[in-house]
Amino acid sequence: MADNLPSEFDVVVIGTGLPESIIAAACARSGQRVLHVDSRNYYGGNWASFSFSGLLSWIKENQEKTDISEECEDWRKLLLENEEAISLSKKDKTIQHVEDFCFGDQDSAEDVEEAGALSKLPGFGASAAEGVAQTSEKDVPPRESASPEVESQESDKATGCEPSSAMEGDDKEVTSENESAPSAALGESALEPGKAETAPADTSAKEPKRVTYSQIVREGRRFNIDLVSKLLFSRGLLIDLLIKSNVSRYAEFQNATRILAFREGKVERVPCSRADVFNSKQLTMVEKRMLMKFLTFCLDYEQHPEEYQDYESSTFAQFLSTRKLTPSLQHFILHSIAMVSETDCSTLDGLQATKKFLQCLGRYGNTPFLFPMYGQGEIPQCFCRLCAVFGGIYCLRHPVQCLVVDKASGRCKAIVDHFGQRISANYFIVEDSYLSESICTNVCYRQISRAVLITDQSVLNGDSEQQISILTVPPVDPGNPAVCIIELCSSSMTCMKDTYLVHLTCPSTKTAREDLEPVVQKLFNLNTEKETEDEGAGKPRVLWAVYFNMRDSSGVGKDSYSGLPSNVYVCSGPDSALGNDCAVKQAETIFREMFPAEDFCPPPPNPEDVIYEEDEIAPEESEFSISPETEPKFSTEESSSGGGIAVKKEDDEK
Repeated sequence: MADNLPSEFDVVVIGTGLPESIIAAACARSGQRVLHVDSRNYYGGNWASFSFSGLLSWIKENQEKTDISEECEDWRKLLLENEEAISLSKKDKTIQHVEDFCFGDQDSAEDVEEAGALSKLPGFGASAAEGVAQTSEKDVPPRESASPEVESQESDKATGCEPSSAMEGDDKEVTSENESAPSAALGESALEPGKAETAPADTSAKEPKRVTYSQIVREGRRFNIDLVSKLLFSRGLLIDLLIKSNVSRYAEFQNATRILAFREGKVERVPCSRADVFNSKQLTMVEKRMLMKFLTFCLDYEQHPEEYQDYESSTFAQFLSTRKLTPSLQHFILHSIAMVSETDCSTLDGLQATKKFLQCLGRYGNTPFLFPMYGQGEIPQCFCRLCAVFGGIYCLRHPVQCLVVDKASGRCKAIVDHFGQRISANYFIVEDSYLSESICTNVCYRQISRAVLITDQSVLNGDSEQQISILTVPPVDPGNPAVCIIELCSSSMTCMKDTYLVHLTCPSTKTAREDLEPVVQKLFNLNTEKETEDEGAGKPRVLWAVYFNMRDSSGVGKDSYSGLPSNVYVCSGPDSALGNDCAVKQAETIFREMFPAEDFCPPPPNPEDVIYEEDEIAPEESEFSISPETEPKFSTEESSSGGGIAVKKEDDEK
């Protein structure tokens, strides 16, 4: 297969995580020849999403940590006398301490098969390029584990094709059995604020339905489980980039519907918008006035430095205590609105975080956050598709042996892949996990503690079962990090009906299980079906759980890596922050260093404005044409509906 690869490119990108995928898309969009490779057999790296069986395969792989054998042992013969090699790592060491637990009858699922799963490689996309593929828009990154909705879609998945409603930016809404998912494709379809529910909850049913492990296995393709848990700020850098580049047409989004708080052993809903504050029954009228006055101040705090300049050296928590706020309001602001540390966050950082939260309110709904349907792993694939549309070549299961460096200039000239083919380029982007220990000797990495739970009910039952919620649990011991919890419902297309997918994240102090299990025990019932449940009465029951630590390489400067050539750029993996700003900033910085005169991810041209020469193929005759009727409209001006994004009204659904 390697014989089909061209031997020269402008940019070679190794790794398909979010920053690498954004850079690849930006380079291809600016006319560069891009080769994008990954040794894994799925897109996204540590940003990926998996079906349930796919996640079990990933867990097994990381618990065994098998070495990757070298297919080309004599690749060093390809080096010239004035060249040297920088070997790349054959083993991913970014995941540690992986522990999974089943809290049901696991034996009952031994003979159960996942509906629509491939028998050879369960959980991994069959269409992952085994070698080389010059991709067009219809061939690009498969959704690894998107839930099958009907038989035809399951068939498409098995052959590596995608349902058009999932990736093609049309106005179709993806639905599952007896439920629809109001969602928004940024830039074209809509986000209906506060309407995440699809079917009215049966308030009379107090007991959640019993879900067995065998059902989870059988419905495994309805799960899309993220390795990294994040939300998109509605006015964040990633949303702005999705709109600007028109990549938004490849994805669908839902509004996060609830902001929750954990106080005095109870989970409460946090009023954050003006309407929520005045409709809240948990706040007194005096507290409502206090809260609105403080939030109004935070929106333009820069204009009133006299209010906070005496507290610039204090923590934000200390500043709040001087603002005549009740303890409950201080808790809501600190942990659920600003979402900052009680001990480490300064007053200015806290005010800035609060202002960012408030500025994002109302753009798409009553909370500041959006969630990509089918999981966070969709976002890197969307940028990979844009790259492929503009000529990028994608190769999965394609390890790279080394970087070839010219001794005289100190610049990287080429890579040697596992087939022994030498591929030249001007610039090289490498994801941090591919660098060998010798290069990372001086690098000090942080760690992220992660847990993923499948539960049978929400942490806070309400009028609707279909809620996307975010909850911050303060640390028990001062100085320890707070735990961020994101709970997803089935309408987000990340879990099967009658279950919830719960993500827990915090910066690591110990192993993931040691960091997060105390929080899990507070909020959830870990008893098995055979055990008594008196102690966990009323709590959601955990059906299955996994804990793992993930490397956080964000914030590592290029100077920390030993012996890297000047034209090799390193992209970090996911960080512990809730948003994606770090990845977007890193991608833009690297792109501007390589191509300072080029625009970063400009919107694609309107097909009607493209002028074709006589010897060029007209769009209707080209295999890769995009008809004007299907091309989404793009507005660079911010409209009242959310900055070039049409908000779907209730009448539009009828």
